[in-house]
Formats: sequence, C-alpha cells, structure tokens
Amino acid sequence: MPKLPLVDMAGKVVGDIELKDGVFNADYKESLIHQIYVGLMANKRHGTHDTKGKGEVRGGGKKPWRQKGTGNARHGSRRSPIWKGGGVTFGPTPRKYTQVLPKTMRHAAMRSALSQRVRESNFTALSEVKLDGYKTRPIVEMLKQLTQDDHSVSTSHTLILIGSQDKVVMKSAANIPGVEVIVADLVNVVHIVNSKRILATKDAIKKLEEVLS
Repeated sequence: MPKLPLVDMAGKVVGDIELKDGVFNADYKESLIHQIYVGLMANKRHGTHDTKGKGEVRGGGKKPWRQKGTGNARHGSRRSPIWKGGGVTFGPTPRKYTQVLPKTMRHAAMRSALSQRVRESNFTALSEVKLDGYKTRPIVEMLKQLTQDDHSVSTSHTLILIGSQDKVVMKSAANIPGVEVIVADLVNVVHIVNSKRILATKDAIKKLEEVLS
C-alpha cells in the first residue's frame, strides 16, 4: 500500500497518508488511457459544422451559356463546386461524434493514470487548502513551496484536487497560468493526463478512493 507524506500549504510535513492499492497502485495501461482520453474529447464536440452542397446553394437556375459554340467549357449551373460561390464538395455536415465509454473502463483508466502520477512522484497529498478570502498570493506561495515552480511564468500544468466545492479557492486560483482546481468527483482522465503534477487534499483522496474502489 503506497504511503505519502501529508504536507500543509507551507510545504511542511504534518503526517502521512496511506493510499489504496487498488486505486493508486494500478498497472499502467497506456492504450486504455488513450482510448478514454480520445473518447472524452470526442464527446465534447457538438458536431454542428455544416457546409452547403451544390443542391443547397442559392441561385444557378439558368445555364451560364449554351452548350456549344462559345469556345468555353460546358457548364450546367453556377452552383457547381468549381465556380466561385458554388457548393462545397464533400464538405462537413452535422454529425455525432459521441463514443460509448463504459464506467468500468473510465474508472480503470483513472486508476491507471493516477497510479502513474504517484509512481512518477508527481502526486502530492495536502492536509487541506483553506483561504481566509479571495487571495491569489497564498495559492502562488503554496505552489512555489510544493512544486518549485513560479506559476506566474510557468507553462507547466498543475491540477489541484479538493474534496468539495470551494468558491474561494477555485476563484483565487482561476487567474494563475497553468493551474486548475477541480472537485475530486468531477475529475476525469483528460484532466489527469494534461497535468504534469497533482496536488490533492486528504478529503479529495478519500473521495477518489470511494468512487474508484
């Protein structure tokens, strides 16, 4: 059973926490993670793209010129795709991109991705993230202590997982480049894969273990 030091916002060790093997010590399954990642991204697409084909373009009822005798190539309609303003050949039309992603597969991919972050030492357990008011500086100072990055100029992505909705924390971190705060039960494989490091509170870890066990 993996064990991680539990640190506070100042980076001081205040204890340790044991992680469930089934959630944070799962085998790395790259193909499964890729399949779920692609599926989740596809499910975000609205599929409302549309272009007009030859039969949908306005006008073009009259033949541009007679068939023979003009020296020009023969044409039957100005709606032809080779004319300016004509229809589009094989253009995109509305369609659904939805992929079926069973919960067992999504959870397995989550366990695999989280376990890989733990093995890479890019998963930090926090005792809590608590602010007195809407202040960005405490979050920036915490990130400097825990990640050794200056997120005012850093392009690395840090994912902060909290146990429940906290508007103060979420809004305070909203304008820090490369930082995203998400409630644990709303996180998915896309968030984990796109992040280079994860900071999770003790409550968030418990919630992940409850959902993914």
